[in-house]
Amino acid sequence: MNSQNGTGGTVRPHDIVIFGATGFVGELTARYLARHAPEGCRWAIAGRNRQKLEQLRDSLSVQHPECAELPLIVAASDDTRAIGELAASARVVASTVGPYLWHGERLVAACADAGTDYLDLTGEPEFVDLMFVRHDARARETGARLVHACGFDSVPHDLGVYFTVRELPEGVPLKVDGFVRTRAAFSGGTLASALNVLGRARQSLQAARERRLHEPRLVGRRARSPMGGPRFSRETGAWALPLPLIDPQIVARSARALPRYGPDFRYRHYAAVNSLPVALGGVAAVGTLVGLAQLPAARRWFSTVVKPGDGPTEERRARSWFSVRFVGEGGGRKVYTEVSGGDPGYDETAKIFAESALSLAFDPLPNRSGQLTPAVAMGDALLERLQTAGIRFRVAARC
Repeated sequence: MNSQNGTGGTVRPHDIVIFGATGFVGELTARYLARHAPEGCRWAIAGRNRQKLEQLRDSLSVQHPECAELPLIVAASDDTRAIGELAASARVVASTVGPYLWHGERLVAACADAGTDYLDLTGEPEFVDLMFVRHDARARETGARLVHACGFDSVPHDLGVYFTVRELPEGVPLKVDGFVRTRAAFSGGTLASALNVLGRARQSLQAARERRLHEPRLVGRRARSPMGGPRFSRETGAWALPLPLIDPQIVARSARALPRYGPDFRYRHYAAVNSLPVALGGVAAVGTLVGLAQLPAARRWFSTVVKPGDGPTEERRARSWFSVRFVGEGGGRKVYTEVSGGDPGYDETAKIFAESALSLAFDPLPNRSGQLTPAVAMGDALLERLQTAGIRFRVAARC
């Protein structure tokens, strides 16, 4: 929905609303919009605490005086009436309020009903699958676009594969492997979401099975994201450890929706680690964390170590970086590409998130609705935005 009107034809007062603006990533997103929103963009900040919203607005207006009149919307994630009014007031709602499984569905439902574009930062596969089952059909009716995983989960990987596929022949089976390297810290909200995902493996599998019952079958094509095994990658000169995250699921859904990925597409997702001892230690650490996440007492203890709303300092973020290298092959050709940038979890996530919201609000996009991946919803437009904003997409080699 790229007009200023809602499904009923009424003019909406806001182009973009950031919900959860006083949280760690929410505030970074608001600061990015204060610097980069185009002239005439009507945006607002929303959250459950008016005092904190006023403090954020005052802080923004120090460097950006025009923000002194920034609209504030008070709404709690469990207040159905307030959430409905928020959704009806905006063309795009960008939510940073997680864990989304506990705090996200009312807003998704309200946006689907109101024909409002919705995006979030979730890395929770169970939440994404449940939202598809419960709200995709309604969003298709109203023209709403529901776009999950619009941060480091999973835009660099989704658009990185999209970028790589464009460098390969059309109409042939394609294989792409992604290798992730990062140096970064994490916030309390990220830890809470990760523990929630790890502690709900059984429920996640059930949600995935339910989604498959509702999802249309792919006819004449195939798109897969199998879990690869640990191995040494000669292409990257590093040990490759499979990453059981939401990213490969998002990539596979893009491949299902876009015929450009070919008749038989496969993607595998890895962490790239330089030394074998570090790789083995990483496997052991992940296994221990998964085991502890099954224990409610352990999850509660972890949540007290780094609390939601906390995050790394600006100095720590300035030293952080990420790189994702892709190896794509098909039709007798091979291509090496890379997506890279600064602090992945926060600075770059806020940039990606804000640019995604701006793309949904202002770019000429494909006429699609329902639950969509970033590549399917925004594709070339978001790729161009992110390149302009300083995230690097490059072809390293062809053979």
